[in-house]
Amino acid sequence: MTWPESRSREGTMLITSAMVALIGLGDYLISWQISLSVIYVYPIAIAAWYVGPRFAYVLSILTVVLFTAGDLASDIPYTSWLIAVWNAIVRLVFYAVLIHMLDYIRSLTVGLETRVLERTTDLRKEIAERERLERELLEVGARERRRLGYDLHDGLGQHLTGTALAVQVLREKLARRGAPEAVEAARAVDLIEDGIALSRKLAKGLQPVEMHAGGLMQALQEFAGATTELFKISCRFECEAPILFSDASTADHLYYIAREAAGNAIKHGKARNVIISLDVRDEGSLLTVRDDGIGIPHSVPKNGGMGLTIMTQRAKLIGASFDIRAIPKGGTLVSCSLPQSPSIVEPSHADRKQDPHYA
Repeated sequence: MTWPESRSREGTMLITSAMVALIGLGDYLISWQISLSVIYVYPIAIAAWYVGPRFAYVLSILTVVLFTAGDLASDIPYTSWLIAVWNAIVRLVFYAVLIHMLDYIRSLTVGLETRVLERTTDLRKEIAERERLERELLEVGARERRRLGYDLHDGLGQHLTGTALAVQVLREKLARRGAPEAVEAARAVDLIEDGIALSRKLAKGLQPVEMHAGGLMQALQEFAGATTELFKISCRFECEAPILFSDASTADHLYYIAREAAGNAIKHGKARNVIISLDVRDEGSLLTVRDDGIGIPHSVPKNGGMGLTIMTQRAKLIGASFDIRAIPKGGTLVSCSLPQSPSIVEPSHADRKQDPHYA
């Protein structure tokens, strides 16, 4: 039934009582041959649902009294007063059954709403806990990658460098003596230097974004250059002003989003030109990856691939909004918008000429 939920309990009691009085007056004025007993159901039902069964019972008794008094005041050809009492009892039983049914249905409804709210609260807590665990897992993974990268660079790399120097000294001694093993020692030096280069490459792959504020710009610039050289396409990084991210986790996620988007543009979109841009706007910082490939369908499915899912999840973990859409003239635009703005450094004119991050 329709009834304003914001109406107070006292207001509902007053209105339903007035409705019963008006119906009783109308029942008295109308001929006894027309009964309005069914119309009493509406205020009684409202009272039972929005006030409570006790007041509804009181209202039903008042209804029966008014109805019976109206019948007795009219010239009804009753053969006995017992008929009026019987009719009153029947109506009272009917209203009592109605009130009981409404009260039972309301208790079920309230219980169901309570269980739904409890399940919703539990579900929200579970989702929040799952997101927290996912964030922690990614953070742990990022920390482990950084640790391995540092171990490779500072540990194994330094050890190989020292070994190369020792072998180089040995080669020089053998060369001064004219020993034929000097050639083999030189070859050993070359192999060790190859190992040093390989360890640095592995360290760079584990931690592409350096642990400093401008590490993201440097990493994206290097990635664009490596992509251009590897795939023989045009991939460039554009940034109007140096943007500094002090949060290493945010910088890592943005880098991997850009790398995944660029990889999808080349592998699946057959793009020949990819532009990675980083900018700061009034609403926050914005990372975009634009390409001139074959584009994507206008309606991207929710399960549109592991890469899209991972990019969306990474953006969600850093509190950013992620969007991917087709460009009308061809190609795809991937954007990741952060609500907070990082630091912006305004370099001098001389620094602008030397800074490789400017496009």
